[in-house]
Amino acid sequence: MPRLRAVRVLAACSLGGAGHLNPLLPFLAAARERGDETLVVGPPALGEMVELAGYAFRAGGEPPEGEVAPIRERLPLAPPAEASVLGNRDLFGRMATTAMLPGMEQACAEWEPDIVLREPCEYASAVVAGRLHIPNAQVAISLAEGEAASIAAAAPALEAHRHGLVEELTASPYLTRFPASLDTSPFPATVRFRDQPPPPSGPLPDWWDGSTAPLLYMTFGTVLGHMSIAAGVYRAALRAVEDLDVRVLLTVGRQFDRSDLGPVPAHVHVEAWIDQADVFPRADLVVCHGGSGTAFGAVAAGLPVMVVPVFADQFVNGVRIAGTGAGLVVEADPPSTGGPRRVIAQQDAPRVTEGIETVLADPSYRRQARHIAEEVAAAPTVDAVLDTLLPTEPPGAIP
Repeated sequence: MPRLRAVRVLAACSLGGAGHLNPLLPFLAAARERGDETLVVGPPALGEMVELAGYAFRAGGEPPEGEVAPIRERLPLAPPAEASVLGNRDLFGRMATTAMLPGMEQACAEWEPDIVLREPCEYASAVVAGRLHIPNAQVAISLAEGEAASIAAAAPALEAHRHGLVEELTASPYLTRFPASLDTSPFPATVRFRDQPPPPSGPLPDWWDGSTAPLLYMTFGTVLGHMSIAAGVYRAALRAVEDLDVRVLLTVGRQFDRSDLGPVPAHVHVEAWIDQADVFPRADLVVCHGGSGTAFGAVAAGLPVMVVPVFADQFVNGVRIAGTGAGLVVEADPPSTGGPRRVIAQQDAPRVTEGIETVLADPSYRRQARHIAEEVAAAPTVDAVLDTLLPTEPPGAIP
């Protein structure tokens, strides 16, 4: 039966940049392909990224930078329990949700979405969707156990927004691209899907003058560039690869001043940003902070990963990947005992170098990454999952 209007899919994103937005994009692409309408609601800084991806954007509120910056600076150094409260409860559960609520309420009232898809750190949409009885689902960024723990840590702030919100979040559909071998899930309504990455836009420029040495894609995400520790982390990474016979593509994000890197080895090319879909098909190894989008995206592409964690869920992600045999993890300190953390520094570079050499020399790491990629490829498509979530007929359809 024909519809009076297309289904409306609202995607809700909080602070955090590309790593928080990217998991939502496959669902937006599938919705658009089927003729449905899409809208992304998020903090103002996300606008350019969303519009470059080709989607309509509406800016909500965000907490003042003066309140966010002290938390951001503290996260890499705080003991794990303190960091969880700072990030999950104070930043996302309380500050970001409070700032986003007025804009989210207005967007839902004016645009009238039929379904809300939210990334796990964005709670304002869940507050509003539950009150207005709009179906909503959480699209995973990271491992399910970690995201369930984040909800638990944020619970006091979430329940202050609306009583019963934590129970609703736990029971709502939980959509994840991570396979069961990597990610056992405590969410009862877990749905796994596969994301078909876009084809590369073209060959990489020959930044290495014809060299055919192994290609290392090295990135520490988009958030690190906002932190005062960024230069030290990048310099340690450069130190680790300076004597290796490899090609290195290092991305540092748009917020970082590349002049702060100091001297860069001739075999290292530095970019602010490059789409990982353009790099993965050509890379031999991904060296990263363990952010979920990069680390799990790499193994889903059949690439081994060398994880050098800096903050948040990156430590757990690194351990999980190393446990599968698809890569290694090098922490600045031994696994945390609950005390303060130390950020990766120059003295850690030799261990990072050794890890890179080990993974490149042993084909078992790539074989295991390819096994995981095969498991990922066997999951249902995004379009099939979207079919199960969207209403059969939107409000106003002819019965």
